[in-house]
Amino acid sequence: QVQVAESGGGWVQAGGSLRLSCEVSGRTSSMYGVGWFRQAPGKEREWVGSIRWRSSLTYYADFAKGRFTISRDSAETTVHLQMDSLKPEDTAVYYCAALEGQWRWNYKDSAVYNARGQGTQVTVSS
Repeated sequence: QVQVAESGGGWVQAGGSLRLSCEVSGRTSSMYGVGWFRQAPGKEREWVGSIRWRSSLTYYADFAKGRFTISRDSAETTVHLQMDSLKPEDTAVYYCAALEGQWRWNYKDSAVYNARGQGTQVTVSS
């Protein structure tokens, strides 16, 4: 089984950028993907995007397209979420999660992921 841990959150003004990292440890041979999710106060957790582990093929929520980029160096076990042109509505706790065993068609659903981190706070001020 794997473990994941997020880092890189913080405070930024609207229009700024932040880069989050998700470090994957443990039995990475079972990895099939990493998903990013976020949860704002009083709102449900929502999917941000996902990356397939071996091919690095990426998928994004509509609000993330053109502003957020998920990447992974094949030599590393770290996945990055580069967030540009940030807006106040992007303020949330961001989580990464590991998908093991097989790729899932419902990869937008956090319930199909096997391991989740504690999250990192992102605050965007107007």
